[in-house]
Amino acid sequence: MLIRRETPDDVPAVQALTGEAFASADRPVPVEVTLLAELRRSDAWLPELSLVAVDSDGESVIGHVVCTRAHAGGTPVVGLGPLSVAPEHQRKGVGLALVHTALGAADALGEPLVALLGSPDYYGRYGFRASTDYRITPPDPAWGPYFQVRPLSGYTPSLSGAFRYAEPFDRV
Repeated sequence: MLIRRETPDDVPAVQALTGEAFASADRPVPVEVTLLAELRRSDAWLPELSLVAVDSDGESVIGHVVCTRAHAGGTPVVGLGPLSVAPEHQRKGVGLALVHTALGAADALGEPLVALLGSPDYYGRYGFRASTDYRITPPDPAWGPYFQVRPLSGYTPSLSGAFRYAEPFDRV
């Protein structure tokens, strides 16, 4: 497996992969597919933080993660997600590699923190903790411990306030 930046040629495969990864009987087109398409069209899209995992031959996209521009108390930060892994490659370390790579790339770009909505058990292994531990207020208070942040090298304790995802998260 290789993790690399997404190219324009990857977009159809990434959209299809996202659909497969989030498919359910009651949602023929998962909301994550629409969200990803809307994020691509927004000014919050950060192409350097849209990453794919390709198989050992470099031919097939087997995973994808994206971080988009967000804000915490008015400070630019990034929000991670969606994270998609092909069903046949889940629980094989693809998601782990994608998240580690996204965190490293965001850190190298000088981002102060990454936020996400997800399982504390899963994301805790990457150093994510409840946003309230860092005085970051989740967009929805009901999210509680599921809204988490991971400080990076550019983080300072003065960064605090209400978190705001990119606009498509509000619409989709």
